Amino acid sequence: MATMSVRAKTGIWLAMSMAAACAAVPPSAAQGPLATETADNALDERALHAGGNELRIEVVGMPRGARSDELQRWAAEAANATLTAFGRFPLPNATVRVEQIDSRDPSPVPWGQTLRRDDVSVLLYVRRNAGLEELREDWTAVHELSHLFHPFLGGQGRWLAEGLASYYQNVLRARAGLMTQAEAWKELDAGFGRGRRERSGERLDELSRRHRGTMRVYWAGAAFWLEADLTLRHQGSSLDAVLSKYSACCLRGTGQTQPEDFVDALDRAGGGGVFRGLFDRYAGSREFPALDGAYRELGLQSGENGLVYSRKPEAERLRRDIMGAGSSSREARAR
Repeated sequence: MATMSVRAKTGIWLAMSMAAACAAVPPSAAQGPLATETADNALDERALHAGGNELRIEVVGMPRGARSDELQRWAAEAANATLTAFGRFPLPNATVRVEQIDSRDPSPVPWGQTLRRDDVSVLLYVRRNAGLEELREDWTAVHELSHLFHPFLGGQGRWLAEGLASYYQNVLRARAGLMTQAEAWKELDAGFGRGRRERSGERLDELSRRHRGTMRVYWAGAAFWLEADLTLRHQGSSLDAVLSKYSACCLRGTGQTQPEDFVDALDRAGGGGVFRGLFDRYAGSREFPALDGAYRELGLQSGENGLVYSRKPEAERLRRDIMGAGSSSREARAR
């Protein structure tokens, strides 16, 4: 069964079967690309290469020209942001497909999907009049591309999948200079705040499976990856390093992996029990996780006027290590 991660116009992401997703697509989003393909089958296809892996970028419905070049540049910048994790694309082959649509949605990217069939494709539907700077400020492309770091985890593992994409959409964009480090910490803190407001008392994995409690599912998931990253860094490793090893040994773009199998594989790839320990605590949790310890380590404090940052050297260094461009940062070669 093909699966996808979908961003609806509300900014909420859903993981669902292809049949359900097709039924859920708003008519304006579904009909726009179809009409474009019927009227004009032009395709601007280019490829990026990094670390021996290839990411194809297709801009459909228009020949090469100024607008196509602009959309290719935007997609390539988002792709290059993902290289700040470990210097190569996580899968040997994947495709990004960009289409323009007519939309009244204020978002420059009103709709996004990650499809997993015989191969993996990230679909990005761009508002026709969205400018390059608007697109650069939007998180959608990096969020969707971050889904390529993990296998399809089904409904019960949606909190892990969307959590990783929500964490990395801020971390990777900060490293790539698409937002400041302070903005990235602010966005994470705001997301955690939205997650705390979900108080159903249901288990996180059940909310995930039943497609409920979206804000807790996404941002408790992001908290999981932040806590894992902090623990690994204290041990001389990092989330980036473990995902790099997992990508090399075990990552599959298609097919489904059980959440428990995924975290166990991460531990074998260098996590050393970190991921399973956190998984057992998070999956059955009935409220948003307390992040007081993580905030103390990072030197962060939520105040009435926003985040307050500690000037302690160890806290500053830890924040910088997570959000700053590291040695793995590189730029993909276009062809």
